[in-house]
Amino acid sequence: MKAESMPQHDQHDSLFAELRRLSPKVTGGLLRMRQAAYRDGTVAAKYKLLAAMAISIAIRCEPCIRAYVHMAHEQGVSQEELIEFLEVAMTMQGCPGEEWALKAYAAYKECLAGTQPTEELTCCAH
Repeated sequence: MKAESMPQHDQHDSLFAELRRLSPKVTGGLLRMRQAAYRDGTVAAKYKLLAAMAISIAIRCEPCIRAYVHMAHEQGVSQEELIEFLEVAMTMQGCPGEEWALKAYAAYKECLAGTQPTEELTCCAH
């Protein structure tokens, strides 16, 4: 299958696999960094993931927002915890932050409903 006819998420995964092969030290380093940063430690993993979600809202990276919401949901984040971090993101960004926080809230509701699309979770889920 040509790259042009490949679904976007498959093409992204294929490109990432190729980049990992061509640059194993750096891409592997990024993977190890994420694993270390988002582990349970003094601060629970779910709070680190919520912080990453809030930063993703601030930098307006929708794939990252969706990925971090999904990972936080897998770590058992409650709706109340999510909302408090969304409030921080909205406070830091004002009206644009509110619009991007809505994307995070929608992703959380998809997680609760079991309808989270996996193809959009590739940004930070490698």
